[in-house]
Amino acid sequence: MPVNLSLPQAEKIYAVPGVRVGVAEAGIRKANKKDLTVFLLDAGTLVAGVFTQNRFCAAPVQVCREHLAVRSDMRAIVVNTGNANAGTGAEGLSRARATCNAVAEHLHVNAQQVLPFSTGVIMEALPVDRLLAGVPVAIAEADSAHWVRAAEAIMTTDTIPKASSRQIQVAGQTVTITGIAKGAGMIRPNMATMLGFIATDAKIPSDTLADLVRRVADASFNRVTVDGDTSTNDSLVIMATQCADHPIIQSLDSNEGQALCNAVLAVARELAHAIVRDGEGATKFITVQVEGGRTQDECLKVAYAIAHSPLVKTAFFCL
Repeated sequence: MPVNLSLPQAEKIYAVPGVRVGVAEAGIRKANKKDLTVFLLDAGTLVAGVFTQNRFCAAPVQVCREHLAVRSDMRAIVVNTGNANAGTGAEGLSRARATCNAVAEHLHVNAQQVLPFSTGVIMEALPVDRLLAGVPVAIAEADSAHWVRAAEAIMTTDTIPKASSRQIQVAGQTVTITGIAKGAGMIRPNMATMLGFIATDAKIPSDTLADLVRRVADASFNRVTVDGDTSTNDSLVIMATQCADHPIIQSLDSNEGQALCNAVLAVARELAHAIVRDGEGATKFITVQVEGGRTQDECLKVAYAIAHSPLVKTAFFCL
């Protein structure tokens, strides 16, 4: 059972202006399971991401990196569960690109404005025909209020969907931040078998957004560990729709930038903690705090040495 983890309450997960979310049953691996999710993004939305540090990254990660290297104005994100499209070589890349092409055709946008994500079983060919058949259904079902449905649809071995939301004031205007994530095992620092999607309507340029996603990842998902194993598909993206009516946040070191960064980090940490609490076989949620080190890296090494120790884990399990 999850460690002190409750189901997200839909009424507390706010819609983000400029984002619509749709899910569908594509039968990627199992019938009668919602396993396909699309995020439809208004024109002008910027996206930045960080990905697995595994050199053997999956096809969708490679395609996402390619597309984000070319442009940051994205119009859609498509996520499938059941099949990770990892370890699938050139054919896997072809199927990830076919997914982007199909979604782009439906939306009348450029294929490079679509980002693909996959999670599930590795070393098996992605059933792209089933995925593509589900795309029109997911697009037709898209709605700004469907975040919790999406949190359910991206689950694999998770027992509970993970969603979090905040609203803050920036220059007197309301700014919304909402995110979902999946993950339960194979979790360790530098991200592992997890996916995270966070959206905000804040006005923020692409270079500042890229800085934001790195800061947030390092202070949240890169600070958790369950079993020390790693994966090939882990990804965290932040979408900024630019819909809020406040001046552009040019720097995260400004008062407005710090307020936004703290709110996004609060959402990311709640999601990261939920992944740990839902860890496969987890019975305890433990925070390790190290003080007095010469550098942050030194403190992190000490913390991870404690957190990864089988002796420490056994001792806490027996309490």
